[in-house]
Amino acid sequence: MKLKKKIIFICFGLMFFTGCFTKNNDIVSVIKKNLEKNDSYNLTGILEVINNENIYKYDIDVSYKKDDNFRVSLKNKTNYHEQIILKNDDGVFVLTPSLNKSFKFQSEWPYNNSQSYLLQSLLNDIENDKSRKIEKNKKGYIITSNVEYSNNKNLKKQKIYVDEKGIIQKVEVIDDKNIVKIKMLYKKIDMRAKFAKKYFDLTENMNMTNKSNITVKEIEDKIYPMYMPKNTYLENEKTVSIENGERVILTFAGDNPFMLIEETASIDNKKTVIPVNGDVELLNDTIGCITEGMASWISNGIEYYAVSEKMDNDELMEVINSISTLPVGK
Repeated sequence: MKLKKKIIFICFGLMFFTGCFTKNNDIVSVIKKNLEKNDSYNLTGILEVINNENIYKYDIDVSYKKDDNFRVSLKNKTNYHEQIILKNDDGVFVLTPSLNKSFKFQSEWPYNNSQSYLLQSLLNDIENDKSRKIEKNKKGYIITSNVEYSNNKNLKKQKIYVDEKGIIQKVEVIDDKNIVKIKMLYKKIDMRAKFAKKYFDLTENMNMTNKSNITVKEIEDKIYPMYMPKNTYLENEKTVSIENGERVILTFAGDNPFMLIEETASIDNKKTVIPVNGDVELLNDTIGCITEGMASWISNGIEYYAVSEKMDNDELMEVINSISTLPVGK
């Protein structure tokens, strides 16, 4: 009799856990169905990039239309500087309308990295991770999956919070020390969004975006990285005059030598498309271009270039993300 009861208990337990497993994994199907049955979407939210005690916040507006059209607006909540990542039939662009410039990338964005603000990317990460974990809670589900950030190998996993209907509420990207480094708070998702004919057009976006949200200024103080690779030191610094301001050249020597150039950002008289090689990369307070051993970005009216023949991209990113001129939240 005791053996019979044990067998019944074990069978009941297996049925219970199998049922939970099936139910939990059904939520992935719901998320997939929500995305695939619609040809477009628009979402808004707040993106937080966390660097030690500093928090860099963006208002984010994401639009998607079938046939690979993406428009991602990121507006820095500190200085209201807006940049736009645009993907259409002509390629991948990062727009900086305040400088009358757009940068055309040779990039596979958004499919070459995880993206916490894109529904396709989140679904792709979930489906590719066969060891993903799905937990039920009072508000819905928490899905934990691996991530792929090619220029930041310290980012290992993400927790995706969804409600009972499979609507994403929040995403937390976690590093190898289990610390949240990126947080995306979803405010609204419209899965039936409609867009004007030229909504994803490069020229249209350059024309309709506010151009008065950046101040081009003289470099008053040299800006040094707060993070320095081991056995690396400042060897030389030089300031030269350029047409619209100044250029500061900082040369670092040692085991991981690199050069950092800072110069006054220039506003072009006419709209300019600048071809660049590299990947679109979200830095602390701006969008940059990252390629092997080289990076460029614009922050708070200053253009930056960093180059190293020895540092890998992970360490180069550490240096870049330790450079900031903006006040940030805590």
